[in-house]
Amino acid sequence: MENNVHMPRIGDQAPDFEANTTHGVLRFSEYIKDHWTILFSHPADFTPVCTTELSAFAENGKWFAGHDTKLIGLSIDSIHSHVAWVNNVKEKTGVYMDFPIIADIDMKVAKLYGMLHENAHSTEAVRAVFFIDPKGIIRLIMYYPLNVGRNMDEIKRVLEAMQTVDANKCALPVNWRKGEKVIVPPPKTLKELEARVKDTSLEMVDFYLAKKELEPA
Repeated sequence: MENNVHMPRIGDQAPDFEANTTHGVLRFSEYIKDHWTILFSHPADFTPVCTTELSAFAENGKWFAGHDTKLIGLSIDSIHSHVAWVNNVKEKTGVYMDFPIIADIDMKVAKLYGMLHENAHSTEAVRAVFFIDPKGIIRLIMYYPLNVGRNMDEIKRVLEAMQTVDANKCALPVNWRKGEKVIVPPPKTLKELEARVKDTSLEMVDFYLAKKELEPA
């Protein structure tokens, strides 16, 4: 793939860059420092699916802020297009997309993050979502095709899931939602196995699969 020198992967340090945005020129590493960050790309301004998606991010802005998470969008459109689109959406719907949106005209950031998938479109970024933790590590990546909008409920669910895992040193079962039981790491020694079998606070399916309630935050 000529456009993608490296496809960032889970566990990688988020590639740094400087770019022009609707909030002015930003250094990415400074913007994301000590916060969770969601970096998401969209194919083009003034398009219907993208408008619904970025509006949804904006409408959930307070929720993300309450979860110590910054938002930053990207497309290969110009800064003038971004500003006009943000203003148009605000005028037509009342939704203000007040998070920074990167004007990636030279596709530098899109290439850096592997957002250009040639078999989908050679000059439009796919709908990528990168979840980056406070240490600047990429923790989860989602890709959606150009014609299918993202699921905001799932984006919020997995963010809460990763924050819960970090805070409680646990794992999470399928379809986990905040407030539900978590999975306790399996025992690594016979002594740990014996202790687990005797632990009445656990929901034991078997020695390797045990769940527990988390203490209220």
